Amino acid sequence: MWYGVLCGLAAGAFWGMIFVMPRWLEEFSPVELALGRYLAYGLITLVLLMPRLRGLLRRLTRDDCRVLLRHALAGNIVYYLLLSTGVQLAGVAAASLIIGLLPLSVTLLGRRDHGALPLRQLAWPLALVAAGIVCINVDVFTHAATRQAAWTQVALGMLCAFGALLCWTWYAVDNARFLKRNPHFSGAEWSGLYGLSTGVVALLLAVVAYCGGWAGGPGEGGAVRDWLRFWSVISIVALGASVIGNQLWNIASRRVPVTLSGQLLLFETLFGLLYGFIYQRQAPRPLELCAIILLIAGVAGAVWLHARPQFRVSSVIRTRAQDL
Repeated sequence: MWYGVLCGLAAGAFWGMIFVMPRWLEEFSPVELALGRYLAYGLITLVLLMPRLRGLLRRLTRDDCRVLLRHALAGNIVYYLLLSTGVQLAGVAAASLIIGLLPLSVTLLGRRDHGALPLRQLAWPLALVAAGIVCINVDVFTHAATRQAAWTQVALGMLCAFGALLCWTWYAVDNARFLKRNPHFSGAEWSGLYGLSTGVVALLLAVVAYCGGWAGGPGEGGAVRDWLRFWSVISIVALGASVIGNQLWNIASRRVPVTLSGQLLLFETLFGLLYGFIYQRQAPRPLELCAIILLIAGVAGAVWLHARPQFRVSSVIRTRAQDL
C-alpha cells in the first residue's frame, strides 16, 4: 500500500502543472489548451507504444474500447476544458482547491467498494478536508471583492471548476474499478491505450472545432500568438502530467482502496497551489495557508487509518471470504 501512496504523491506532483498552464498561455482559449495538450499526449503515447502497438490492439475488446472512449472524454478532454476555463476566470488557487473536493466526492462515490473504510471511521479526516475547502472559498471571494473582480466571472469560473470536479470524480472511481476487475492490462499498458484513445478523440474534436471556428481567435488586441511557445509548454505538460502522471496513478489505483485513492488526489491540489505561488511570486495568504495545513492533515489522517493493522487484517479476511 505504501508504494501505491508514493506513486499517488508523485502523480500529484506531475498533475500540479496543469493548474498553471492556463496562466502561462493566457492568450490561448481553453479549447485550444485542452485539445492541444491531448493531441501532444496522443502523439507521445503513439511513439512510446509503437514497438508493441499491434499486440495491444489485438487484445482490446469492444467493451475496452467503450471504456477508453468515455474515460478519454470525462477524465481528460471535458475535464481539462472546464478546469482551464475555471483557472482563467477564477484563478489558480480557486480552481485547484475546488478540485480539492475530490477526496470527499471520490470517497462518497466509492464508499461501497471492496477495501473501503466505513465513512464513520473517515469522519475526522474528511472534516479536516472540508474545513480546508471552506477556508479557501472564503479567501477567494474575499480577495475577489478587495480587487473589485467581477463576481459573475469568479462564480462562473468556480462553476466550471465544479464541473471538472464531477468529471474527474466519476473517472477516478470508474478507472479504479476497471483496473481491479481487468488485470489483463498492466498499469503502463492501460495508460498507453488511454493516451492513444485521448489523442484520437482530441484530433477529431480539433478538426470540428477549427472548422466551426470555436477554438479561439487571435490574442488580445489581435496580436500574433507564439505558437512555438504554445507547443513547447503543451508538450512538457503532456509528457509530465499525462504520460508519466497517469501511469503512476494507475499503479496507485491498483494498490490502494478507492477511499484512500480519493485522499491521495489532494496531492494534485497541493502541488498546483505550490506551483501557482511560485509562478505568481507570492506567499500564501493566511486563509490559504490554513487550508493547506488542514488538507495535509486530512490526507495524513486517512493514510494512517488505512495503514492500521486492524484495517489490513480485516481487508485480507474480506478478500478470502469473497474468494471462497
